[in-house]
Amino acid sequence: MMEAIATPVFGYQSYSNVDQGHGLIQKWSVTDASQHDGRELPDLVDRSDTASAVWADTVYRSRKNERHFAKAGLVSKIQFRRTTGKSLRPEHHRANAARSRVRSHVEHPFAEQKSRMDLFIRAIGIARATVKIGMPNIALYKKRLVFLKRRVSVA
Repeated sequence: MMEAIATPVFGYQSYSNVDQGHGLIQKWSVTDASQHDGRELPDLVDRSDTASAVWADTVYRSRKNERHFAKAGLVSKIQFRRTTGKSLRPEHHRANAARSRVRSHVEHPFAEQKSRMDLFIRAIGIARATVKIGMPNIALYKKRLVFLKRRVSVA
């Protein structure tokens, strides 16, 4: 049996706060891949945003994040994760299904970067990786703004 404790992790991870209604990337950050995903979430959520709910994948669910959102007056819509060796409770399974329908709308920027932009980061240093991830984020933002503007002007 291999121990995963000493396994090094290389690379970078991109985190984004995507507006549910318009699909615009509002905030983003880049970290090295060894950092736990849940640590970035509180910094990405902006209380001045009009939404009162936080929608995220199971990896972001932690007691610390739940306390942070409750203190900020936000409703956590983070998906539930199942305990190892046990199945998900029926009410959590239904909640995850409902949350997946909402979350699917904000996954489009990530799919766009991966497929159409063929985003693959090969860089040494967090500063270079941040720029290489940030430029496609800005390009997607501008592209989405043009789309939204055209849609409004046609209507």
